[in-house]
Amino acid sequence: MRARLMLLLSALVMCFAAPVWAETRLLDRASVVAPHDGRVSDFLAVDIGAGTRCVLSGSDLTRRHAPWSSFKIPNFVIALETGVATGPDHWRAWDPSLRPAAGFWPKSWRQGQTLETALQRSVVWYFQDIARDVGGSRYREILKRWSYGNAEAPDGDDGFWLYGPLAISVEEQVAFVSALLSGGIARSQDTLAALFAATRDSEDKGRIIYGKTGSGPLEQGRAGAGFEGWYVGWVTRQDRAPVAFAHYVRARTYADLRVFRRDQSLILLEACGF
Repeated sequence: MRARLMLLLSALVMCFAAPVWAETRLLDRASVVAPHDGRVSDFLAVDIGAGTRCVLSGSDLTRRHAPWSSFKIPNFVIALETGVATGPDHWRAWDPSLRPAAGFWPKSWRQGQTLETALQRSVVWYFQDIARDVGGSRYREILKRWSYGNAEAPDGDDGFWLYGPLAISVEEQVAFVSALLSGGIARSQDTLAALFAATRDSEDKGRIIYGKTGSGPLEQGRAGAGFEGWYVGWVTRQDRAPVAFAHYVRARTYADLRVFRRDQSLILLEACGF
């Protein structure tokens, strides 16, 4: 299995250069998104080989938002490439005196984690520990080089991707994923293989979906002000270039976006022909 994955990753680097985006297909929002009062979504998908773009009509692709836990994709790569994590099985014990559990924490967060399980369970404290070890200066240098949103990562801030100041647009999320897969961002094959393994979501109709969600309140400490969320990732297809995508959603409640952001992404990818 790992050998097959490494062959796939080699093919990605060799065959699919970072695209110059070409044709754009516009999806009619009314035909693919069920009406829902108070829920707004922006979506972009790009065929990394052909450069073909597929956009949900009415999407704002350039407005920046906090990435929330979708930032665990770049954070996973940064942890491995800087050596802060020695591998996907890098273990960190949970110290409740340093990272006290909030009331909403699931049981799966209240224990030690590996880098892989921390991404899969979206464990905030683990990546806050990673942030402490990487440091603001290294983050800023890396994120600026990667053109990851506004690249803001203040010194001493171990949650800058949650309420900000780090912010990124739908278009920038897709550009980042495209560069990561095509080799536009320097990373080892081992790092990419570990990321593929950690983010694999589902397999359907000859395609494999990889992705990471993220979400949080629009205003800190005010759940009644609404929520925003992401589903960001890529699709691999047999004998075809991968597709990078990002879906941003705003809703009145977390329940309104929790399942929708991912499930609607799959519907939109299907409608795009990806």
